Amino acid sequence: MKLTDVLRDIPVEARSGAGDEEISGIAYNSKRVRPGNLFAALPGAARNGLDFVAEAAGLGAAAVLSAWPRPASAGLAWVQVADARAALALAAANFYGRPADRLKVIGVTGTKGKTTTTFIIEEILRTAGFAPGLIGTIEYRRPGWRMDAPRTTPESSDLQALLRDFLDAGVSHAVMEVSSHALEQKRVWGVGYDVAVFTNLSGEHLDYHPGMEAYFEAKKKLFFLDHKKSTAVVNGDDPWGQKLVAELPMATVTFGLEPAAIVRALKYVPSGEGIDAQVAYPGGTMRLQSALIGRHNLYNLLAATGATLALGVSAADIVKGVAALQGVPGRFERVANNRGLTIVVDYAHTDRALESLLVTARELKPRRVVLVFGAGGDRDREKRERMGRVAARLADWTVLTSDNPRTEDPREIIAAIEQGFAREGVRSYEVEPDRRQAIGRALAAANKGDIVLIAGKGHETYQVFKDRTVHFSDAEVVGETLRGLEAA
Repeated sequence: MKLTDVLRDIPVEARSGAGDEEISGIAYNSKRVRPGNLFAALPGAARNGLDFVAEAAGLGAAAVLSAWPRPASAGLAWVQVADARAALALAAANFYGRPADRLKVIGVTGTKGKTTTTFIIEEILRTAGFAPGLIGTIEYRRPGWRMDAPRTTPESSDLQALLRDFLDAGVSHAVMEVSSHALEQKRVWGVGYDVAVFTNLSGEHLDYHPGMEAYFEAKKKLFFLDHKKSTAVVNGDDPWGQKLVAELPMATVTFGLEPAAIVRALKYVPSGEGIDAQVAYPGGTMRLQSALIGRHNLYNLLAATGATLALGVSAADIVKGVAALQGVPGRFERVANNRGLTIVVDYAHTDRALESLLVTARELKPRRVVLVFGAGGDRDREKRERMGRVAARLADWTVLTSDNPRTEDPREIIAAIEQGFAREGVRSYEVEPDRRQAIGRALAAANKGDIVLIAGKGHETYQVFKDRTVHFSDAEVVGETLRGLEAA
C-alpha cells in the first residue's frame, strides 16, 4: 500500500518524501521493523521512539510517523503529526482495510467484570449461531485459533491486524475488553463499536490515573468515539454508571437490580451451584440459570444480556448461551478436591474486588473463610491498606503473601497490608512471603466445610520478581499441594 493511502484522513503537519513509498507493514517497536515498514516513533515512559529511528532505518523502514520534526540526520521519508498515537491507530486501520467496519464490534470497559462479561457475550453469540472472536485479559481467540494475551487491549496496529485476521477467518463479532490504558493511549481509535458496555468503576490503576475523575474520563472515551450504530449498555446501579448515562449522546440500555433499570433482575437466588434469576427486559422476562457464582456475576450476566439484546439476539438464545458457559479461568475458579473443602482461585486484586469475592464466599455459608493474598509491586500503593481492612473484616483467617512483587521488597508490601488489619484492630492473619508456602499453609490449616480463597493472580501462570519471571499458577500449586498432603 502506498504511504499516501496509509495516511488517508490523517491530519499531517509536515512531510518529507514523495508520498508514493510502498508500505509493507506498520511497526512501533524498532526491533520488529521489516523492510518497507512505516515505523511509528512514539513517546515512551523511559525513552522516546525518536531514539530508535536509526535502528528502524537500518532494518529497512521506508518511512517514520512521529510527533517530532524530522532530524537533519534522518535519511528516510518522514511524516510529522500532532498526535503520534492517534495517527498510528488510524494509519493501522487504513493499512488493514478498516476491518472493524465489517464486523460487529462489542467493547466492554469498567473496573471489574470485563473478562467475565466478554466470555458470557461470546458464549451467547456462539450459541446463537454466530462466529465470535474474543480479545481480552486472558487470551485472544477465534474459531480454530487462540493465543495468550500479552495485554488486555492490544496496541493499535496489533489490534487492527487481529481484527483483519478475524474478518478473513469468517468471524462475525469481535468482543473486546477495552482498558483505561488503551483508551488513554488511543489504541482503539479507528474502531467503530456497535455496542459499548460499562460494568462499574472503583479504585484501580490510580498509579496511572491522577484520581477517580480522571479514571472515569478515560473509561468514558469509549462512548464518545466515532461509532457506527452504537448502543451504550451501562450499569445503572453504579454511581459512576449513573453519571455516565447523564452524559451519553446515544441510545442507552441500563441494567441492574433497581426498578429503573431497563434490563433488571426481578428475583435472584444465590447458591453454591450458581445463579438462578428472573430477568425483565423490554420484550418480557427470561429465566437465567448460570454456573457462575455471586452477586457480582449477576451484574455480569445482566450486562451481557443487555449487550446481546442490543445486537438483536433472541431471549431464547441468551438463556441457552448463559447456561452453556461453565466458568471463566481464574474467576471464582474452583479446584476439585476430596478433603471436603471449597477451594477457589480468583483474580481479585483490588479492595473492591476482594470484598466482592469474600461476600460471595460468605453467601455460601462455609464453616470458615481462609484467605491467601498479597498485592502487586510497582502499582497503586494506596489500595494495600484498604485490602487489609477488607480481609480483616470478612475473612476468618488470612495468609499474607507475595503477588507479583516486581522491583519491591515483598515484606514491605505485606507490611502495608498489615496496616489495614491494625486499623481494624484484628490480628487474624499470618505472614508467609513465599506464595507456594502460603498456599500450603492455608490448605493444611483448612478443615472440612471451609472455603479457601486464593486471590490476586487468577488465570496468570507467572510470578514477576525484580530480577526474574518464573512460572507460577495458583491452580497448579493447589493441585500439587493437595497431592502432597494426601501422600503425607
